[in-house]
Amino acid sequence: MAAGQPEIVEALARLDAITRRLRRECPWDREQDERTIVPHTLEEAYELADAAQRRDDAKLLDELGDVLFQVHFLSLLLEERGAGDLAQVADHCREKLIRRHPHVFGETEAATAGEVLANWDKIKQEEPGRERGLFGEVPENLPAPLYARKVQRRAASSGFDFPGVEGPLQAVRDELDELSAAGTPDERFQELGDVLFAAVNVARKLRVDPELALRAASDRFRSRVSAGESLAASEGRSWHDLEPDEQLAYYARARLNEGVTDR
Repeated sequence: MAAGQPEIVEALARLDAITRRLRRECPWDREQDERTIVPHTLEEAYELADAAQRRDDAKLLDELGDVLFQVHFLSLLLEERGAGDLAQVADHCREKLIRRHPHVFGETEAATAGEVLANWDKIKQEEPGRERGLFGEVPENLPAPLYARKVQRRAASSGFDFPGVEGPLQAVRDELDELSAAGTPDERFQELGDVLFAAVNVARKLRVDPELALRAASDRFRSRVSAGESLAASEGRSWHDLEPDEQLAYYARARLNEGVTDR
């Protein structure tokens, strides 16, 4: 049964109490500050993303709890130095959501997700204390695919964008041609970056998360190579002793078996 509002409030209060006790009584928790905690926060966020990508609801529930604890703990660190608390975090978030959704809470019209994002970015730029400029406050420490997508989104919010996906797809083809023609290491480095950047733009237009899509592709490749290695072992052969074309044959068989399993 889904919890109602009183149950949610009570559960959050219990978590808050546990967080405060850990901060007081656990030697490890007492030593932490935001710089030491944030790496754990990022790790938990990636585990949450993996659970979402796998559509594993039980794992998603677990990882959401871990991320929620991170929010409570970091908010408590703010409280300890008089810089804010969890209530202020929640209220600030609520106010920001209302301000950035004028099509819901105001009179602004936004018929598409693209218009919502454009309004969002425009409102952000007008907020006091924000770094000015089209690319103001784009974190440079984002994973490269997400950094590229963020930069592209900002450019698109100004109207600098292809109207559909065919333009970005053609850009990938063009960049691949330029990569093939590259003659020096520096040129190959630059052109490969352009290929990856163009591919991220396609992902953005298709509303596919490039980070999760690449991880999923890597997992599929890993699984198929492992399955090919197992097939070779079942026939008394060592993967490392195989010729490349033999490895490819086992890889292809693994893919075929994968299709049989799916059916």
